[in-house]
Amino acid sequence: MIKIYPDLDEDLFVRLFHKGVKAQWTVEDVDWQGPLEFSDRQRVALARLLTPVYLGEQSAMIGASVVLPQAAMAGETSVQLYLASFLMDEARHFEALTNLYRRLAYQPVTIREMPEMLRYHNRLRRGDRVDWVWGILISDIFAKNFYQMFARSQPEALFGKLSGRILVDESRHQAFAQTYLQKAIPTLSEERLQVLRDMRDELLQIMDSMYGRLKDDADALGIDGKVFLDDLRAEIEQKAQRIGLDDPDADRGASDKPGRAGVKRLIEGVGRALDSAGEATLKALGRSEASRRDCGHCFLALICQSRLVQAGAPA
Repeated sequence: MIKIYPDLDEDLFVRLFHKGVKAQWTVEDVDWQGPLEFSDRQRVALARLLTPVYLGEQSAMIGASVVLPQAAMAGETSVQLYLASFLMDEARHFEALTNLYRRLAYQPVTIREMPEMLRYHNRLRRGDRVDWVWGILISDIFAKNFYQMFARSQPEALFGKLSGRILVDESRHQAFAQTYLQKAIPTLSEERLQVLRDMRDELLQIMDSMYGRLKDDADALGIDGKVFLDDLRAEIEQKAQRIGLDDPDADRGASDKPGRAGVKRLIEGVGRALDSAGEATLKALGRSEASRRDCGHCFLALICQSRLVQAGAPA
C-alpha cells in the first residue's frame, strides 16, 4: 500500500538517484556538427545496427513507467526515486539517438524487415518487476558493449562522444539492476529462477537472430558479430553468478540440457504467434497496403498492446 510519509533511509538506490540527478545532460549539450568519421556505407550500417539499441532505449522508458507504480505499491520507496531518474535517462537517450538518425540521414530498420525486434522487446515487457529488471540488465549489457566499441574507437567523433555520455548513465542502470536482483533472487523458488534463466536464453537466441540479419552491416563497420555475442554471453553469465542466478546445468553442454530442444520449439512458436499478432494489430489500425509499408517504425503501436503483469514479485 502506498504511504503518504514513507520511510526513506539512504541506500544504494537513493545514492544512485542522487548521482543521476547531478549527472543530467540534454541534447543541447551535444555538438551535433561534430565529425561522423563514417563512409556512406558505414552510415547505413550504423543506422541499421543501432536499431535494436534504439528501440531498447524506448522500451526501457515505457517499461519503467509501468514498473514504477508497482514499486510504489510494494513500498519500495527508494526504488521509486531511482526509477524516476532512470526514466529521464532513457528519455534522453531516445531523444539523442533520434537526433543522431537525423544526422546520419537514414532511418532505423523496420520491424517488418526484422521482426525479431518486436519479439525481443515484447519479452522485456512480460512478467513482473523482477522479470523486467533482469531483462533490463541483459539489455543494458548489450547496449553498453555496443556503445563501448565506438567510445573507444572514435573518441573524437560525434557518435563516440555521444556513446561516452550514455555509458555513464548505463553504469548506474547496471548497478541498480544488479543490487535489486541480489536482494530479490534469494526469495524466489527454483521454478521461478528457472523462468529467469529461460528468459535469458530466449533473449540471447533472439539477439543471435537479429545479428544474423545484420551481419553485412557489422562487417562494414569492422565488427565481428560472433565475438560480440560471445563476449555478451560471458558477461551475462558473470552477472548471473554474481546475483545468485547460477545455472544448475552450467557444467553440462548446452545440447545436453534437458528440454532445450523443446524450449527452442516453444520460442519459435511464440515468435510466429507474435508476428501474426503484429500483422493483426496493423490491420486493426485500418492502414492501407501502401501506408502499412511505412508503419514498421511504429514501435509503440505494436508493443503497447501488452503490459507487465502487476503481480508475482516479492515485496
